[in-house]
Amino acid sequence: MFNFIKFNKFERDRINKIYNKTNNNMKILGLPEKETKQNIDSLNELLANFQVYYQNLRGLHWNIQGKKFFELHQKFEELYNQAQLRIDEIAERVLTLGGTPLHTFTDYIELNKIKVGKNISNDEEAVELIITSLSKLLELERVIFENAGAISDEGTSSMMSDLITEQEKEIWMMRAFLG
Repeated sequence: MFNFIKFNKFERDRINKIYNKTNNNMKILGLPEKETKQNIDSLNELLANFQVYYQNLRGLHWNIQGKKFFELHQKFEELYNQAQLRIDEIAERVLTLGGTPLHTFTDYIELNKIKVGKNISNDEEAVELIITSLSKLLELERVIFENAGAISDEGTSSMMSDLITEQEKEIWMMRAFLG
């Protein structure tokens, strides 16, 4: 592999090791290589957006003010703890499929589609940011769910199904809060 490009032995061994790890993992899991690589990329995009969502939640938790402070402060903490668990699950799924999870802020910002909330202290503005963020995550998850289903990637499909169900309910609750 890669014989047409002149690499030194170290580079050639490293590239072959990465390629074979991914390829062997897909063979072991029984998934098609090309589509699985696309799902890994989509999961990494979701991971990046979840990281931004997580940071938004931290900021909302720290900065919320007003009459609903106690209720929302606690709710935002619950949400960011939950997001942190989801981030880990997504990264582990990327690894399970043979990929490498993104882990730099540069990567996250490059792939981010979620509005970054800065210095939000108003209750309604904070809840609206959560709703729009979850809506964007749902868009990404639905694409991954559909693509994973097309190749019988049950692990990814199941994860996306759980996320979608959880986030749809959260949006309903947040919209109920707004009235």
